[in-house]
Amino acid sequence: MKKALVVGIDNYSTSPLNGCVNDAVAIGNTLETNGDGSPNFSVRLLTSNQSIISTEILSLAISELFTGDADTALLFFAGHGIINPDTNAGYIVSQNGSRGAWGVSLSEILGIANRAYPRIKSTVIILDSCHSGFAGEVPALGNEQISAIGTGVTILTASHRDGTAGEIDGHGLFTDILLDGLKGSSADICGRITPASVYSHIDQTLGPWEQRPIYKANVQTFVTLRQVAPKIPLDVLRRLPEYFRDATSTFHLDPSFEPDRENVPSELRNVPANADNIRIFQELQMCNRHGLVMIVDAAHMYYAAINSTGCKLTALGAHYRKLAEMKRI
Repeated sequence: MKKALVVGIDNYSTSPLNGCVNDAVAIGNTLETNGDGSPNFSVRLLTSNQSIISTEILSLAISELFTGDADTALLFFAGHGIINPDTNAGYIVSQNGSRGAWGVSLSEILGIANRAYPRIKSTVIILDSCHSGFAGEVPALGNEQISAIGTGVTILTASHRDGTAGEIDGHGLFTDILLDGLKGSSADICGRITPASVYSHIDQTLGPWEQRPIYKANVQTFVTLRQVAPKIPLDVLRRLPEYFRDATSTFHLDPSFEPDRENVPSELRNVPANADNIRIFQELQMCNRHGLVMIVDAAHMYYAAINSTGCKLTALGAHYRKLAEMKRI
């Protein structure tokens, strides 16, 4: 079972925001189903255009998220975040938050999440707010900070502890890229989207001069946030050990693999195309397009067949070949 609490607050009495409700609705809709429409997370949506999200309501909703058993519990929050300079404590800000009582503290959220393990096997906390990188830190002596992330917990935040989180075109900048990743841009070859792959996608997209996201985790295995269509069909990946006897071998091609008989050299037009070879060739071309296979001594797979050279596995291809050999695909 996978469940998610998705919160978006625009309507603050001072310093209102514009994109947080849009962010929450879009994240909730995306997480509810996988790419093929099958159920994914059971989502509870809290947005400030539907109800007042007070500290009490926000705190209760977070506690309920971590009540009971689940494979994965996910908390997404878009809204204001603040660090209290008097106590050096970080908060996500509720609608009735005020000085001295800003909302729910990040240390409280993390404490609840830490205590939920192993009833909840994996927890993912995603925060699109200013100062959200404070999550996972506890005040120590002086200005030093130490990690306080429990087993099975992953934290992904829009900015570091002293950073701000911007908005663009009706969405938070961080969440806009997050949504792109969840819809498939951060999927691996098998179509799996994990917190780490989403972070990598956001990190590369923002670049060194933008707000900097933070990723922290204490996990033994990655949780799949969403599943989309594999870039290469799984049955094709499972055949890689058939085509390549080991990670360094070459799969030899010849003109019988190329179905086109009109554009081949005239001396090859009478060479019959082989239906089985054509199928294999199409699968190898697919692997080549996605970086699993590289061509040997030719500029294109077509010329590798026509000139009877071949193709080899890349490092990524060797990885998936090994997974297939170990029956992990």
